[in-house]
Amino acid sequence: MTQTTDTPTPAPSSYRPRTPRIHRAWFVAAVTFVTIIGAAAFASLPGLLIEPLHSEFHWTRGTIGFAVSVNLALYGLTAPFAAALMDRFGIRRVVAVALSVIALGSLLTVWMTAAWQLVLYWGVLVGLGSGSMALAFAATVTNRWFVARRGLVTGILTAAGASGQLVFLPLLSWLVEHHGWRPAAVTTALAALAVVPFVWLLLRDHPADVRLAPYGGEFAEKPAPVPGAARRAVTVLLKAARTGPFWLLAGTFAICGASTNGLVKTHFVPAAHDHGMPVTAAAGLLAVIGVFDVVGTIASGWFTDRFEARRLLAVYYALRGISLLFLPMLLAPTVHPPMLFFIVFYGLDWVATVPPTIALCREHYGEDSAIVFGWVLASHQVGAAAVAFLGGVARDVFGSYDVVWYASGALCAAAALMALIIRRPTTPRALPAL
Repeated sequence: MTQTTDTPTPAPSSYRPRTPRIHRAWFVAAVTFVTIIGAAAFASLPGLLIEPLHSEFHWTRGTIGFAVSVNLALYGLTAPFAAALMDRFGIRRVVAVALSVIALGSLLTVWMTAAWQLVLYWGVLVGLGSGSMALAFAATVTNRWFVARRGLVTGILTAAGASGQLVFLPLLSWLVEHHGWRPAAVTTALAALAVVPFVWLLLRDHPADVRLAPYGGEFAEKPAPVPGAARRAVTVLLKAARTGPFWLLAGTFAICGASTNGLVKTHFVPAAHDHGMPVTAAAGLLAVIGVFDVVGTIASGWFTDRFEARRLLAVYYALRGISLLFLPMLLAPTVHPPMLFFIVFYGLDWVATVPPTIALCREHYGEDSAIVFGWVLASHQVGAAAVAFLGGVARDVFGSYDVVWYASGALCAAAALMALIIRRPTTPRALPAL
């Protein structure tokens, strides 16, 4: 009896995979890491702008917070379309254009004289550019170039944003304090432009472009460009919205954004300054968060390769909520040991939620996971935008940020419960047809 098996058609000889000593995927990951670091300069600036803009233009903190909220919302809402555009036009083109838009928006703020210009330049232009450089970029690179070590690579690339914060925040805070906010805005523009040559010359869209199999996987032909990027992004959203895990992931990630980018990154420096702490000292504490964020996120990626993702999320959100409840009691004119403990603890947990969230998207939505994660990231940024705006309003109304810290702690507790409800599928599920 002859046994027949289905064997895949061998790749053409011109695309025969090679086995280099150090896989090219690690070089692509390194370029992606440097790219995200260069683009992270803009993310370090909003919290430093609130007081200088309030003093120079007499804009309310709510007005400035609105511009930051537009930036954060577009950062998230652009991400799923950017992921689809990368499938259509390639990673290099999308990222190079995004970096150029970030630089343009940041430079234009130097000449602004009205609040609507802050919303347009920093909110819209930088928001659109940064959204194309969002974590969906890291997810796309990881999905294409890695089969093994995906959790670890996701953690490393996620930590790149924290590394950028570590590199730029002390410098930007020094520039703002000694030379004003305009040189800081120019610095962020130059940092974004400096990365463009690295992206164009060193980044590759797919392993097949260099006749390689993805790291830990088998060689596959490069898929044809996917037309209709916007339509595909919306179609994937409509399909995912019919599944329960999508709403739970979106809800938990919205709270993640509210308690990190929207709250601490935007309002920690002015809140500490309200208690008499110098701006440079408060910005230095945020930079320390960036140090431990790198450690925490890489560790989270390692844990995600080994433990159940939804349980990791529940632990992360619960610990974050507890730490936020204690923060109002720790703010003081000087840096003291309990505050340092909070900074270290919060840094370890800052974006540790990203690797397990991406893993759950991959488990539930398979090949559409990068776009689904883009929409989940959109909810993250909508949550961040809401708190960036409402936090400024609360400060104007109540004279302090205390109510915002306590409310965010309660939201994190709710996110921990939501994470436990997510059911883990045994195999990646196809999205239902519309």
